[in-house]
Amino acid sequence: MAPTGDDHYHPKDATHEGLYHGMVFGGLGLFFAAVRNSLAKKNVGPWTTFTKNGGIIATFAAAGGAFEFTRCASANLREKDDYWNHAIGGFVAGATVGLRTGRMPRIIGYGAFTAVALAAYEFTGGTLKGYLNRPEVDEYERKEMLRKNRRRPIEETIAEIGEGRGIKPPGYEERRRERIKEKYGIEIKTVSADPDAA
Repeated sequence: MAPTGDDHYHPKDATHEGLYHGMVFGGLGLFFAAVRNSLAKKNVGPWTTFTKNGGIIATFAAAGGAFEFTRCASANLREKDDYWNHAIGGFVAGATVGLRTGRMPRIIGYGAFTAVALAAYEFTGGTLKGYLNRPEVDEYERKEMLRKNRRRPIEETIAEIGEGRGIKPPGYEERRRERIKEKYGIEIKTVSADPDAA
């Protein structure tokens, strides 16, 4: 998030953040390695999570730690907290994932793809709701504005779908009585719910 108004940049501890996120993503990698181990066709023991699928754990930990360390270090050097830091960190994280392949085009490709994806995500507000959803705008007022903006006049709705089926515009009962009298020859008298009415 970019600083607003007179706020100035506060440096981050890149080493601490990198190690912390490395451990968090390492735990996520351990989860994926355990799932992959449990889906093995052969009967394997629990230690193959680390021996056979340990590369998954290492890749997750390295990519998560590299991303956060690079993002914080870039923010400290630039003294700005914006989407460019996510792009730089995303490139390093993607390149770290691409290192497992050992091919330079894949390393650069993974890095570029991750950089673009993370920078676009941060540029659009850092949420999946999108760029237009601003925290300073009251959600209730925004939804009321959308309702009023998309509200259609009742006359237009009636013209398209017609009367009846719960849609009763002014004068509906009189028109209904006339249609029934024309079609069936039955005259319907008005009934009042008021017991004192004559």
